[in-house]
Amino acid sequence: MIGISKLYCGTVEPSDALRYNRHSGKLPSHLLQFSSDKRPVVVWNITRRCNLKCVHCYAQAKDISFDNELSTLEGKKLIDDLAGFGVPVILFSGGEPLVRKDLPELAAYAVEKGMRAVISTNGTLISPEKARILKDIGLSYVGISIDGMEQINDRFRGVKGAYQAALDGIRNCKAAGIKVGLRFTINKINVAEIPDIFDLLEEMEIPRACFYHLVYAGRGSKLVEEDLTHEESRKAVDLIMDLTQKLHEKGKPKEILTVDNHADGPYLYLRMLKEDPRRAKEVLELLEMNEGNNSGRGFGCISWDGEVHADQFWRHYSFGNVKNRPFSEIWTDTSEPLMKKLKEKKKYVEGRCASCRWLDICAGNFRVRAEAVTGNIWAPDPACYLTDEEIA
Repeated sequence: MIGISKLYCGTVEPSDALRYNRHSGKLPSHLLQFSSDKRPVVVWNITRRCNLKCVHCYAQAKDISFDNELSTLEGKKLIDDLAGFGVPVILFSGGEPLVRKDLPELAAYAVEKGMRAVISTNGTLISPEKARILKDIGLSYVGISIDGMEQINDRFRGVKGAYQAALDGIRNCKAAGIKVGLRFTINKINVAEIPDIFDLLEEMEIPRACFYHLVYAGRGSKLVEEDLTHEESRKAVDLIMDLTQKLHEKGKPKEILTVDNHADGPYLYLRMLKEDPRRAKEVLELLEMNEGNNSGRGFGCISWDGEVHADQFWRHYSFGNVKNRPFSEIWTDTSEPLMKKLKEKKKYVEGRCASCRWLDICAGNFRVRAEAVTGNIWAPDPACYLTDEEIA
């Protein structure tokens, strides 16, 4: 996760994170990516059921009931363990998390235990009443997925009317006083919609947007050919930086992040080095604090059935099940070979990654994407768009 607004527009300085000793339990949410203890942010996919049919769904969700989901009681036991382990944030996802009737109960329980609770949703089920409930339980943030304007979004979502229903969900969250943001997965089909997304942020006064690079997992594994070329990725990141800066200059700053491609960090730094060398030095310091990809270390995932994964895209490899062992034990058990290597993966990456000068601030990028394309977990991430000259 690369904070474009934080780094490029200078809304965060290294001293901001140092003020809290970089401890995840003390850092405000916008500084969590700079924590030093790397207590994992945990995504819990609480259900595989979804009311939409998104073509890039990593969970391969369907609108049917599944009988292997953790129960409410098992969920609370899980939350007890996560809270005791010091997990700062639990992100409820799916499928569509709002199809589970006990989501408010589980989220409220997490808040009671001292964690920040957020949800990732398609937004179509957030009625005014549901938004008020989510506000009352102390939800920190609602991320709503929109992958373009109406025609493109509904094509991706597989259901006509999904776009307008998501906009209603955004309005209902805002009316209830809940912080809401957009989630956008970049690919060839919708990359031209990025300026429209920024217009939407401005028009609807939405404070935050995350632009996700495509990860080849689940149904998204069929979209490899729809991913951007390296040159297209560079242009997209440049555009996101330009549009973020433009809003900043207009006095309408937004929190803008790019996610799932840590090449964005060095790329932003190299641009800053040309534009503002003084600020570039601070950017590099913050990127070093960020430490790049944290799958299996500072970021983890629990499936609807209790299986523990390095991240939400690595669903084909489980470290264990929380029905049998607490997450805290599974996560710290380095007798498991892959878990041990992910904790120190910079030692194991191969090819151009192994000799890359940005390894300490990228950590080898996405191993699951390398595995999807090459069959080798430790091969270079094929989505890294930095040139050989830039990494030498």
